[in-house]
Amino acid sequence: MSVEINWLAVVLAAVSSMVVGSIWYAPKVFGNGWMKMTKSKMGKGASAGKMAWMYGSVFVASLVTAYILAHVAFLSNRFFGHSYLIDALSTAAWLWLGFTATRLYVHDTFEERRKLLTVVNAGHELVTLLVMALIIGFMGV
Repeated sequence: MSVEINWLAVVLAAVSSMVVGSIWYAPKVFGNGWMKMTKSKMGKGASAGKMAWMYGSVFVASLVTAYILAHVAFLSNRFFGHSYLIDALSTAAWLWLGFTATRLYVHDTFEERRKLLTVVNAGHELVTLLVMALIIGFMGV
């Protein structure tokens, strides 16, 4: 069986992750608290080159995430046969729970990070994956 990928959906899903992140970590949403908990000075004093590298590499990582989500959603849809949207959303939720939330928890526990930071970051990843899934699910293959 060959896996069909809607590349436009993958690119738009990757772009959506940047939008979700800019809203989630905006100062008036979770940004101020996140910066305080991580002791981050996000972008303060960083060169244009460093910022370009940071955002460029994050976008590439988001492309990989969106591609993998589209790939596994396709397989899930072929197996379960629900609507593509439902299978994409359930795939995103299960991947988040099994790989993202649990791994964040493990790392944050051993790094002795605040549980609230884990919740904020895991919540961001859940919303990001669900928005990606919405795009991939609506656009189909």
